[in-house]
Amino acid sequence: MPELPEVETVVRDLRPLIVGRCIVSVRVGSKKLRKPWEQEWADCVVGTTPLAIRRRGKWILVDLDSGAILLVHLGMTGQFTAVPAGEPAPDHLHFTFALNDGSELRYRDTRRFGSVQWIASDALVQDAFGERLGPEPFDIPAKPFAEALRSSRRNLKALLLDQSLLAGVGNIYADESLFRSGLHPQTLGSSLKPKDCDRLRLAIEEVIAKAIDGRGSTIRDYIGGSGLRGGYQDEFTVYGRTGEACVNCGTAIEMIRVAGRASHFCPKCQKRKN
Repeated sequence: MPELPEVETVVRDLRPLIVGRCIVSVRVGSKKLRKPWEQEWADCVVGTTPLAIRRRGKWILVDLDSGAILLVHLGMTGQFTAVPAGEPAPDHLHFTFALNDGSELRYRDTRRFGSVQWIASDALVQDAFGERLGPEPFDIPAKPFAEALRSSRRNLKALLLDQSLLAGVGNIYADESLFRSGLHPQTLGSSLKPKDCDRLRLAIEEVIAKAIDGRGSTIRDYIGGSGLRGGYQDEFTVYGRTGEACVNCGTAIEMIRVAGRASHFCPKCQKRKN
């Protein structure tokens, strides 16, 4: 599933390609996505112009000049790209927004776990997010973050996957951040010392920033908004490297299931404390 760095890359790629271009038509595929598209929404979109495109957690928000929002989630296999209108349509294409410069904004999704919705206002979007989304993993407030970790009996992997704690972190970057901080994924938050919390906080910020610089990670389906693949998968230290040598100590990377997800770690560099 695309995580924050991938979604951020899509947003940055699309920004110069769609902002200021009027949407002249909308074509909607016949197969349903995770959340339904209401037929009347097409009339609300045609004739509007994207003024901005931004990200919140793993969500993409396209701000329209009508005050409404196109709210997009990539699910597991979603691709949101801007291409010349003459480019052949791929399979699994669910939305085509034709723009007045001869390009098209397309949403493709093989497994159909993503969604595209029209929301009447940004206030409604923020109300929907509510407390479901915590702060972004940049400049994480140190004290509240440490308090949230140390007050919990959940393991660190579960905590990092909790979008109400931090928005946008998923399985890949949780594993990479835990390795960088030297913490085992099964370590309980309540067992951490303040210095452990600080180390993890900084590791998350560093990993996410580096992943954005690398245009995210292409494991299978992910591509950026311009159609280019990510490159950060070539820099993984633990994720997907089961049995390979740790980049720090040479010990074989192990994989266990934590919080229902495959979790990769070095048993020497990330010794469990509890």
